[in-house]
Amino acid sequence: MARKFHPMGDRVILKAAEGEEQTKSGIYIPDTAKEKPNEGTIIAVGPGRTTPEGKLLPLDIKVGDTVIYSKFSGVEYTEDGEDYLILSADRDILAKIG
Repeated sequence: MARKFHPMGDRVILKAAEGEEQTKSGIYIPDTAKEKPNEGTIIAVGPGRTTPEGKLLPLDIKVGDTVIYSKFSGVEYTEDGEDYLILSADRDILAKIG
């Protein structure tokens, strides 16, 4: 049973892109040697960050955006065999692609 994600605050949930299976020269890379990807697609976005004065600052990203994030950031989460990553939009997301 799939659940709907509702991240809190400035958090986002993304599906990481798959690592390269083969090098440009045609050599296959085993799972243990694959580099951890740092690109993914946003699948859920929190409401935004709240300032100390109580003002809500919405996030610049939306569901469906492809982003680049810090390599060893976030919390990994698995549901129904799918791997997800929960990140802070302000600290962990570095750029939006496209």
